[in-house]
Amino acid sequence: MKQHKIVFTGTPGAGKTTAIAALSDTPPVTTDVRNTDAALGKEFTTVGMDFGLCNLGDGCSVRLFGTPGQQRFEFMWRIVATDALGLVILIDNSRPDPLADLNVYLEAYKDMLPTMNCAVGVGRVQECPVPTLDDFADVLDARGLVLPVLPVDVRRREDVLMLVDTVLAQAEARE
Repeated sequence: MKQHKIVFTGTPGAGKTTAIAALSDTPPVTTDVRNTDAALGKEFTTVGMDFGLCNLGDGCSVRLFGTPGQQRFEFMWRIVATDALGLVILIDNSRPDPLADLNVYLEAYKDMLPTMNCAVGVGRVQECPVPTLDDFADVLDARGLVLPVLPVDVRRREDVLMLVDTVLAQAEARE
């Protein structure tokens, strides 16, 4: 059986845990604890990592890992991404400055991104259409990166699978 590792990273509340739960064929393992940071505006937050498993058929599966979103856990981001086939960066477009949020993750993974398969998923674009997906592409372009930027509803299995399929397609194209 061929297994791939794909890491979901991004801002707190962007939906990493939810995305993994939507796609995993097994109940995901989570490290959520009661949130003590009122600024996050949510009851629970990830402090370690999340894990799920998705069977793609034909003897292929994807191990799904989620990082904590808060910058104080940045040391975990690269550790979890070690030996990953790809990275999915999730951004919540309803946050005060989603483009700055994207830059935080682009900076954190800057040494890995030139050779890592990666897609950017932007959530809540219907409720918050600005910045646009083109604005995200401009941020990537300014850093010399050409990465797919896709709208996503992390609660929908099909949307999350589209992100994973995009990363897998990049990997196939590099072979």
